[in-house]
Amino acid sequence: MTELVIETAGLTKVYGDTRAVDGIDLAIPRGGVHGFLGPNGAGKTTAIRMFATLIRPDAGHARVLGHDIVRAADEVRSKVSLTGQFASVDEDLSGRENLRLIAKLFGFRGAAATRRADELLGAFGLDDAADRQVKKYSGGMRRRIDIAASLVVSPELLFLDEPTTGLDPRARNEVWDIIRALVRHGTTVMLTTQYLDEADQLADRISVIDHGRIIAEGTSSELKASVGSGTLHVRVMRRQDRDAARDILARELGIELGTTHDPQALVAGLEDRSGVTRALAALEQAHIELAQFSLGQPTLDEVFLALTGRPAEDEEEAA
Repeated sequence: MTELVIETAGLTKVYGDTRAVDGIDLAIPRGGVHGFLGPNGAGKTTAIRMFATLIRPDAGHARVLGHDIVRAADEVRSKVSLTGQFASVDEDLSGRENLRLIAKLFGFRGAAATRRADELLGAFGLDDAADRQVKKYSGGMRRRIDIAASLVVSPELLFLDEPTTGLDPRARNEVWDIIRALVRHGTTVMLTTQYLDEADQLADRISVIDHGRIIAEGTSSELKASVGSGTLHVRVMRRQDRDAARDILARELGIELGTTHDPQALVAGLEDRSGVTRALAALEQAHIELAQFSLGQPTLDEVFLALTGRPAEDEEEAA
């Protein structure tokens, strides 16, 4: 039987009239990266804070690494680490001073604390910035020092709560490389993110959460397959042709096409590809010029749209 790092049943957290986490059931195996995907306000961070024993559930129960998060909170804390959305280190201290301080809090003495700090600075490519104040670090460097601080004592399970929020593409790729390295060295990672491409890149399995409930689970490929064998993307040359193109494609392919933020684009899931050539001919006959016509595997963005009825980026930030 596969060992579970997280197991929950009916886990619930309520704030006033808001059910931030609404009875979730999870069974997450050891190893790899488990993605927790959802928009802002979906309940991701609240769930992570319960798993890490920072807040207590109002109903249901959960076990992390075999320990109940309420009755055995100390045992859970001794085996996990959490890197939140915002910098958790002291910005007025240098990178080395931060890591030495945390090492001492974990019981390292003098030279041992310094050695551990230097090991982590080297592993995360921060040697040159070791004696610089953290407030002078770039965004990517700040995330690296945050994650390094979580690994002073190597955890069995690492919670990464939206670790790349606000980072530029280069810094995001740096964090992704760090996450992959952690997994190779045996740490199980639970990654919360609102970035669909991030979940696609990193996660072995994904749980989609919306309004506090798990609405889908599976590998990236399984989730994509759940909304159809292919996705049709069409972009007309002139925006005034979009409605006519949608009518023609719906007639020839027998499908409903949706619109996107792009006023010239159409998208739809497609099970049967046999009518694609006929549809192209019909568009040409109607003198509708195309800038794009492609058929490929659905994206996670399209999965989210199919599951929730809206793109992930449309969700308003929760108060």
